[in-house]
Amino acid sequence: MSTPTRVYIARLAGVAVFDPNGDQVGRVRDAVARQRPTQRPPEVVGLVAEMPPRRRIFLSINRITSIDADAVVLGTGTLNLRRFEKRPNELLVLQELLDRRVQVDATGRAGTVVDVAMECSRGGEWSLTRVAVREQTGRLARRGHLHEVDWDRVRGLSGIADDRGTANLLAVLEDMRPADLANALQDLPDARRNELAAALDDERLADVLSELPEHDQVEILAALDRERAADILEEMDPDDAADLLSELPPPEQDVLLDLMQPDEADPVRQLLKYTPGTAGSVMTSEPVILPPDATVAEALARIREPQLSPAVAAQVFVARAPMTTPTGRYLGMVHFQRLLREPPADMLGGVVVNDIDPLRPTTPLPEITRRMATYDLVAMPVIDRNNRLVGAVTVDDVLDHSLPRDWRDRDAVAAPEVVEETSDGADG
Repeated sequence: MSTPTRVYIARLAGVAVFDPNGDQVGRVRDAVARQRPTQRPPEVVGLVAEMPPRRRIFLSINRITSIDADAVVLGTGTLNLRRFEKRPNELLVLQELLDRRVQVDATGRAGTVVDVAMECSRGGEWSLTRVAVREQTGRLARRGHLHEVDWDRVRGLSGIADDRGTANLLAVLEDMRPADLANALQDLPDARRNELAAALDDERLADVLSELPEHDQVEILAALDRERAADILEEMDPDDAADLLSELPPPEQDVLLDLMQPDEADPVRQLLKYTPGTAGSVMTSEPVILPPDATVAEALARIREPQLSPAVAAQVFVARAPMTTPTGRYLGMVHFQRLLREPPADMLGGVVVNDIDPLRPTTPLPEITRRMATYDLVAMPVIDRNNRLVGAVTVDDVLDHSLPRDWRDRDAVAAPEVVEETSDGADG
């Protein structure tokens, strides 16, 4: 194996995994170690890699030819695509050891695990050999010293962990996309999942909740105090917040809505009134809306705002004042490609397109899907009987509500019991 003899596992998290042809097959999410009956350190038997869509598989350490800070390279293109399941005598290094409270023999002081190193022996066997531990100082403003010690000089690495912090595991997960982080949280025990979720900042947690199955959303929200839960709902898009609240009993809905700021709660209350499976129930009430006398340059500036999703930023809706939903009279829409072709000083009223009939709040989902496919649209306006824009249905809204209800739940997806060849000429 062409790789350093010592590898720090926390630094591997998120590293791309490639087959022998150089094609990426996934990203490293953890390492798997097997406990030994003797006092010897655990043996590393492989890595856990995440493949799209939302599937974690096991990569045997014997099939890996190189490991470095930029890539893990496999020596075979044949992968077992069965979903990884931890065995009773196995240990997931990052999930179970990071932030664990331990004691270092040399100093007798308590600390927390921030990383674990694995090393390869001359015989090609990988073991967990070194542990990076940061001392606990008892001072809020001062970080303790970082010690790197042998595995057998640390107490508390085995058995059930006491209550522990979240800082180091969150540092490993911080660069993940919200959907990938949501996927990682599903692999954790419920208590640890709720603990990590609560440690995320409001905006990050709101994004992650939107990517979780409904039952996980409800359980995480229920584990928060109600004021924090209301803050999270305020950070979510109104349609996502309405979907989550719809899973709660009406009395709990009312409590959380009352705790939200009125201007944040009002659009969510309105969305909850629409019949499930209609445009009103799946639309976002906060599309990009500008008046007809706004310029092309102003429109381009608005859709460049980083908090907008690609589907929402793909077009600007033009309406009379007021500019918040429900607006004044709806006039039409301008796709971002048209904006790029027009002089920046031109007004939107001169380039607006209104030759496609808008949706109504009662339009059923199958009809929405058909019309968006017919006209190759990524979003469609929704207007009320007074011709006021009340929202927009985007393609991601349609996909989210067209897929099976449990599509985000990894446990509901049957893992294939086959071995799939990803490159030619590889042995199994």
